[in-house]
Amino acid sequence: MPPKKRKKNASAMRMVGQMLANYRRSAGLTQQALAERMCLDEETIASIEQGRRPLKSDLAARLDEVLDTKGTLAVAVEHLPEMDKYPLWAEEFIDREQEAVAIDWFENQVLPGLLQTEEYARAVFRSKEPPLDVDELEVQVAGRLDRQDILQRRCPPSASFVISEAVLLDRLGGDLVRREQLRRLRQDADLPGLSIQIMPLGRETHAGLNGPFIVLETPDNESLGYMETQRGSMLVSEAHEVSILSRQYAMLRTQALNIEESRSLLDRLLGEA
Repeated sequence: MPPKKRKKNASAMRMVGQMLANYRRSAGLTQQALAERMCLDEETIASIEQGRRPLKSDLAARLDEVLDTKGTLAVAVEHLPEMDKYPLWAEEFIDREQEAVAIDWFENQVLPGLLQTEEYARAVFRSKEPPLDVDELEVQVAGRLDRQDILQRRCPPSASFVISEAVLLDRLGGDLVRREQLRRLRQDADLPGLSIQIMPLGRETHAGLNGPFIVLETPDNESLGYMETQRGSMLVSEAHEVSILSRQYAMLRTQALNIEESRSLLDRLLGEA
């Protein structure tokens, strides 16, 4: 992905964000006041204004209505250049993820992207080697946050996550980022249709030693497996191979703490953080 194109896209996000900030101030509203009118978190408005999160067309239309900007924001969003938010080798998986009706996800090194806070995601991308430039990093963070919208759909996918306890003990991004992330996980653990199970340290057997993986079910009831390597990925559709991953995931769920025990562990870690 050419660096110039990425910088242009990040600059366009900042331009739209500045437009929103100017219109908000002209309307005499603080970020908090606008967020309350829009039924959003204040951080969402702040992230858009700072160019860290893209403004989507439906939200732009609602903002135009609230701020009486006569469609200006919606037109600006419509003419934004297309952003290369995902590596080319992951694009097919991202497309399938967005339409999935069920997601089973095992992680042992980093939290699943669908559950990451903005600052945790930023810490993940800051850890890349070689380092990403600032504009490229922000585009990648925005893409990760975009993906999380599937959990807010009217009919969200059934989502199951098995996460190594070691990931929760890491301090990626620092103590404040970790505490915010733990709080987010604890809130997500109470969402209907979403389960979080923690794989405890100290086990004598472990079905996920070969690394993280994801199993998706599509609207056509096709099952797909997905795995990433250092410089690429593999999307698996062959029934026998996907069956192996599904059986591994089923075993992981039996080896992990159950849902209630996992919530209790998150509560304890929050109390210690």
